[in-house]
Amino acid sequence: MIFASDNWTGASDAVMAALTRHNSGMAPAYGGDPLTESVTKRFSEVFEREVAVFFVTTGTAANSLALSAYAKPGGAIFCHDEAHVLVDECNAPEFFTSGMKLVALKGPEGKFTPASLRTALAALPEGVVHHGRPAAVTITQATEAGTVYGLDEIRAISDVATKRGIALHMDGARFANALVHLDVSPADMTWRAGVDVLSFGATKNGCWCAEAVVFFNKDDAEGFGYLRKRGGQLLSKSRFAAAQFEGYFENGNWLELARHANAMAARLADGIHASESGRLAWVPQANEVFPVFKREKFAELNAAGAIMHEWPAKNLGADETLARMVTSFRTTRDEVEAFLSLL
Repeated sequence: MIFASDNWTGASDAVMAALTRHNSGMAPAYGGDPLTESVTKRFSEVFEREVAVFFVTTGTAANSLALSAYAKPGGAIFCHDEAHVLVDECNAPEFFTSGMKLVALKGPEGKFTPASLRTALAALPEGVVHHGRPAAVTITQATEAGTVYGLDEIRAISDVATKRGIALHMDGARFANALVHLDVSPADMTWRAGVDVLSFGATKNGCWCAEAVVFFNKDDAEGFGYLRKRGGQLLSKSRFAAAQFEGYFENGNWLELARHANAMAARLADGIHASESGRLAWVPQANEVFPVFKREKFAELNAAGAIMHEWPAKNLGADETLARMVTSFRTTRDEVEAFLSLL
């Protein structure tokens, strides 16, 4: 009963088959191969417009390098106070943006509001060098709390950013999980809603080691190839990143994997909600579930083989703890039912 992280899973069968399929023979290096060209075109088809795509190996690299494309002296990046870029990336965004400041915004269930962004931006008035200046806004989709920004919420945040002339970045580490929850197109959840640049995550949902930075305005990608090279993220054997994406997109594989992970999370949440041994901190929308257990019960579940993480939380009882449980494309219904039976 492993609910620790979707990073614990292997690669999907389709991705592994694609890697094997493209492992023979020779191919030009550094992205000059036909497969990289073909998969780049596939991204444009997925997003229904011509996009600039750059493969990288990790989500931290994708986020940090994407934001570095909008770096400016004295710049500030606005994010949620639980955002991965702020909490879990070892200051890489600050490093790659040459010291831009991350400004944390509070908000329930992993999301901040346009109003809170507007207030934070007002604290950095135009032309006052002492305070610095806005450079970018980043949202996580799905959020670190397993919730999802609706299209209207994304548009509203984009409107605030646009009025200050700054870019909106989306950290899409669990992009597919958010997409299938909203049941909209990739275009609708990104550039049509005002997103300028996307960190397209695939590793958590079936790839081995494949992320991409996607620019929806190709002019914004000017010079990004140099940023990627300087950041150590230009893959010599680029065809193997491309192969993963080929298998990922093949026959809608990526969406089916995400639907399964979300369905397992929904079943887990329903069972916890119906039990007398736990409660949901909030309703999950993607593939992360955050239940509250008595500490004694949490220890009992762990001892019985349920692997999950304690999660930082406030306003709980002294004898309570918040857990994070993550489902994946490899989570089985039997695992979920075994956990609920144990609970």
